[in-house]
Amino acid sequence: MPGIVCQRIRVTGVVQGVGYRPFVWRLANELELHGWVRNTGGGVEIEVCGKPPQVNALIERLSREAPPLARVDDVRAHPAERKGDAAAEFVILDSDGGPATTTIGHDTAICADCLGELFDPKSRRWRYAFTNCTHCGPRYTISRGIPYDRARTALAPFPLCRDCRQEYERPADRRFHAEANCCAKCGPRLTLLDESGAEIAGDPLAKTLTLLRQGGIVAIKGLGGFHLVCDARNAEAVSALRERKAREEKPFAVMVANLASASSLVQVGIGEPALLEAAERPIVLMKKRHAADERLPGVAPGMAWLGLMLPYTPLHYLLFHEAAGRPAGTAWLSRPQELALVMTSANPGGEPLVTGNDEALLRLSEIADAYLIHDRDIVVRCDDSVLRAAPGGFQFLRRARGFTPRAIRLPYPGPATLAVGGWFKNTVCVTRGNEAFVSQHIGDLDNAATCSFFEETVAHLLAVLQVKPERVAHDLHPDFHSTRFAADYARMRGLPAIAVQHHHAHLAAVLAEHGIRDATIGLALDGVGLGSDGGAWGGELLHAARRSCRRLGSLRPLPLPGGDRAAREPWRMAAAVLHRLGRADEIERRFADQPAATMLGQLLERGVNCPPSSSLGRWFDAAAGLLGVCRTMAFEGQAAMLLEGLAERYGEMLPIDHGWRIDGGELDLTPLLAVLADETNPGRGAAVFHATLAAALADWVRGFADGGRVLGAGGCFLNQVLVRGLRSRLATHGLTLVEAQRLPPNDGGLALGQAWVAMNSDIEEH
Repeated sequence: MPGIVCQRIRVTGVVQGVGYRPFVWRLANELELHGWVRNTGGGVEIEVCGKPPQVNALIERLSREAPPLARVDDVRAHPAERKGDAAAEFVILDSDGGPATTTIGHDTAICADCLGELFDPKSRRWRYAFTNCTHCGPRYTISRGIPYDRARTALAPFPLCRDCRQEYERPADRRFHAEANCCAKCGPRLTLLDESGAEIAGDPLAKTLTLLRQGGIVAIKGLGGFHLVCDARNAEAVSALRERKAREEKPFAVMVANLASASSLVQVGIGEPALLEAAERPIVLMKKRHAADERLPGVAPGMAWLGLMLPYTPLHYLLFHEAAGRPAGTAWLSRPQELALVMTSANPGGEPLVTGNDEALLRLSEIADAYLIHDRDIVVRCDDSVLRAAPGGFQFLRRARGFTPRAIRLPYPGPATLAVGGWFKNTVCVTRGNEAFVSQHIGDLDNAATCSFFEETVAHLLAVLQVKPERVAHDLHPDFHSTRFAADYARMRGLPAIAVQHHHAHLAAVLAEHGIRDATIGLALDGVGLGSDGGAWGGELLHAARRSCRRLGSLRPLPLPGGDRAAREPWRMAAAVLHRLGRADEIERRFADQPAATMLGQLLERGVNCPPSSSLGRWFDAAAGLLGVCRTMAFEGQAAMLLEGLAERYGEMLPIDHGWRIDGGELDLTPLLAVLADETNPGRGAAVFHATLAAALADWVRGFADGGRVLGAGGCFLNQVLVRGLRSRLATHGLTLVEAQRLPPNDGGLALGQAWVAMNSDIEEH
């Protein structure tokens, strides 16, 4: 037929399980084109025939008008031969296999259309807890492989009923090929069990709400694992949850129904409503209102910020709907709701999230009073993501559900690499071409269960991406489980294993994310990491390149009296500073409540069991100890977080004069700590500490940098008060601070940095 052209088109990115094929079908029919579309291991493949203007219009709109959950990375078209028997219509074909170059989509919150059905008494999905469509619901946590088809998901055991099958097979329907599609007739079901595992009769949702209102703790099965849930306004329930979970003071996250409900608890800042209501539904750290601690007693003691999130599954919404009296329609969702729920990960003893029903009954038996379960499997363990608003968008504290397995685009492709991260806040990274896939948060590799989860995550990520690594990267520390695993993995497969120094990896992650190819000065500031000299580093000024790193300077080391114990007991770090100031005679008096206070002075005097550390985290601990803010920590980073909160509440202060010394490449903060040793107002002391530290760091960097950019990474870059001051100070010197944006700056981003160094280990640097 004259004037007809045919094109074969390949679309790559997140284009499976997000309604992309029906989108193409509708577009092709609108443009009166014929041909087909199908999923492949490489993404979505299209063959289309029609008049040139219409074919060109389709190609142009494939990216511009993609469905909301899709991410189109590339659209490539080339001429195709038109077959004489080609159908005069456009159809959707079954998936084709092949090597994977695409990914599974991320989990997202229930969409507005599904919410409308959920709360419509006339809908067949009225109050059905697993309602979803192609625009919302679980993806990654129910997927066993790609292409993303129902047979490879946790919904495979649930055959579609006639009505759901019609939706699934009708291209014009928003549930066309929604792989998790189901209803009350054919899908998963809720069951409420008592503490012994016996079913509780009656409506599971109504009974659950009754238990929560009575002060009970209920383990509720979510998308990536169970939550432990209680009434956040009930002080006794919160206290009981703390006691049973052995979580003395670490803050809990709270779920509220909507933004209107959040406003009475927190000050809603610029950009925060969009973060709370985003389809990924992260936990968002927001500044508390003065009355927050009274309204939510014991939820986040001593903290200036509260972690809030909104419902993201139909089950969550139904609990709030039950509390509101089961109103019809969605208008109630715009009004404040009284119910506020503690939603904390069900992982006793720092172990991985509980995911299975039988597992919950076993592992949570000492914590939960009841279990709200269902019969849909959780295939991939995935915790809630945590972030906070930051200039230009947001900053991750923990990257997991909703954001995994989104790829981070690299500036150029390289060898397929597996990087296994560090010890704390472990994640792993797999690279494929010019994409890096960082896993969900795994946790600290300090117990057998988490180490098993780590290995399970490596296997799943490699399988789902269909990647065979060509090299393996790991931390320099030989005793990490991740390091030992990497060595064994590489040896068994004959692969090179590349050790990457901890702080180099921190900065390399920023280089990779921002596509920076030139060697750049950077600050790596954290709690601890093994240095290339075998020492404990953590306050480093480095010259970081893609494959190598040079130490320009460090913070003046502080002794750690008692070794690793000093990292958990800030009073010991305060004692170390007093000893340095020639005021060791004050140690026993200041810390009379600590039985080891007398002995500590002697250890410091003799230099016994007092290894040095350049860690900025330990200087934070020393400041907190001197100011009486925190003597012993109930959880990692508590002292620094309390100090930051005090500084935020007190307000800005000017740095003290002569508060630091720079000798060659060494920055000494002893003069600042000498002032804090005599400070009687902890809030003022915390504000002075942050202001002076920011000025000192900027002055230190200025001695090595002549304009341009400065990288910033490490856990201390989660401190907003410090980073705000540092960014401003650097700007006055013509320097721009470049930080992590798509990963946390803490150890959760190490794996990307390791992978980037290993990928570039063959290049020559000048």
